[in-house]
Amino acid sequence: MYHPTLSERKKLPVATNLKSYLDHLTPWNFTGPRKARPSAKKINLALQGGGSHGAFTWGVLDHLLEDGRLEITGISGASAGAVNAVMLADGLARGGPEEARKRLSAFWRAASAGGDLPPVQRAIADRLFSMMPFASAPVQNWFEAMAHYFSPYELNPLNINPLSDLIDRFVDFDAVRENTDLPLYISTTNVHTGRLRIFSNDTITADVVMASAALPFLFRAVEIDGVLYWDGGYMGNPAIFPFLQTTETEDVLVVQINPVSRTTTPRTSAEIINRLNEITFNSALISELRTMDFVNQLIDDGRLPRGTGKDQYRRLNIHRIDLGSLGTRLAGSSKLKTDFDFFDLLHKAGAHAAKKFLDEHFDTIGKQSSIDLAAESGVEWA
Repeated sequence: MYHPTLSERKKLPVATNLKSYLDHLTPWNFTGPRKARPSAKKINLALQGGGSHGAFTWGVLDHLLEDGRLEITGISGASAGAVNAVMLADGLARGGPEEARKRLSAFWRAASAGGDLPPVQRAIADRLFSMMPFASAPVQNWFEAMAHYFSPYELNPLNINPLSDLIDRFVDFDAVRENTDLPLYISTTNVHTGRLRIFSNDTITADVVMASAALPFLFRAVEIDGVLYWDGGYMGNPAIFPFLQTTETEDVLVVQINPVSRTTTPRTSAEIINRLNEITFNSALISELRTMDFVNQLIDDGRLPRGTGKDQYRRLNIHRIDLGSLGTRLAGSSKLKTDFDFFDLLHKAGAHAAKKFLDEHFDTIGKQSSIDLAAESGVEWA
């Protein structure tokens, strides 16, 4: 992927509220292309959903693939994380790290406002990838207003789904299903039971990915084998527990793009809705971290067998890359575009965060968690 020079970058239009944060980061080209190193450590990836914040995850993945110090052995994703997950899995299956980088870059370029979607599909895609309710064009204004009063069955009677076109364009699902060396798990929510449904390699299709990203107020529930599914972020964002028994790797790197805590009180309707969404879409992850901590304690106490055989469990080391302070800056914005310049800024921030994580925690991988699971998943008692 081409990265502009520093002088060229200064000429690009940027979101004003991000400029002060991003300008201090290291230059666009962190390193040259690298091949996987013989000493690469194995890692499972768990990719959280969160609309256009998924471009941050793209940046994280791009740098991890370029750096070459980690070998990806399993992927779990939900919502926008599921989209990134299938792009990554497809690229790795068909051409390795460099192909995966190209595929992720091409997808986010096409998904941006500068992509080649027709106007109505563009309006729907903009809402899919927006982090807050906002309008940036007449057709978007119309769509946002109608979405407050009509369900997707009324507003979108033709069931137009631009995500379907993009996924079909970029993913060879036969290659994904056949690549059993790289387990892939996509989270969905069963509309009728409210339960989490995990789809793995041999059952993953474009419909599964669309179901995982099917926001209820935007898209119709996606029917798979007679069952209706909504966005996977409600029940598994992302799911970590499959890695307890399905891969030999005992390290999981979570790319978390929904802020857990905030220091300010939401007061406007948009701020309240945004905060409620953050809490909702983080609740499943916090619950999973609590489970991982409990399982690790049971293994340490000898009450659960550790290993890779039947009825044995991995003692998972959990690591995390998140938006950090950038997450609060983004959510505080009034109007954020889904144009490629904005996605590229998030990509840069993700790549910087991945570099920082590797510099600080690479030696920890394979030995212990780099986050305090007990503190992250604890309950506050009155």
